[in-house]
Amino acid sequence: MKLFYIILGATPTGRNIEQHDVFFGIAENLKELVPHMKDFWKEADGKIHIDCYQEVRFADGYEVKIVEKTDAISENQLYFINLGGYKKGYFEEFHEQHLMAGSSMGEVVKKVKETEFYKTMGFENAVSHIDDKHGVDIDDIFNVNDILPQAMKEKYSIILERSDEKNQENPMGLGYLKIDKI
Repeated sequence: MKLFYIILGATPTGRNIEQHDVFFGIAENLKELVPHMKDFWKEADGKIHIDCYQEVRFADGYEVKIVEKTDAISENQLYFINLGGYKKGYFEEFHEQHLMAGSSMGEVVKKVKETEFYKTMGFENAVSHIDDKHGVDIDDIFNVNDILPQAMKEKYSIILERSDEKNQENPMGLGYLKIDKI
């Protein structure tokens, strides 16, 4: 089984521009996740596309393993962080997303604040920030295990193991892909 990290796009009824959301799912392949993505974003009425996806094999120096549900807890957890920031003179908010491993929230916050994006994407009255605080703010903590669809949470666990593998790139797909064409 594999962990997929997917950016979904749609223009739900009543919206003026395309909206985006992040979806995490566990399956053998992308096609198996189509019904879960439709269920995740019901307001899009099935008119969803994928803007990009990634098979998460590695994150932050760790190998990502999917195992049958276990009560054992990894020392480190996998967190999704969505950063938002601004550039002077540009009429929009820019984003950068990260998957980070951490044994504590403090460790993850410290790492994310060291990213180039966090340090440079802001100016007075428009500072960079951590959108939605996934896995960062103690009141809104979510690790990837927690934001999986319920059926997947009940069946699988994500385990992180330190990796010395040289090539830790994750296979990815970029570009508009209608989910019904997968």
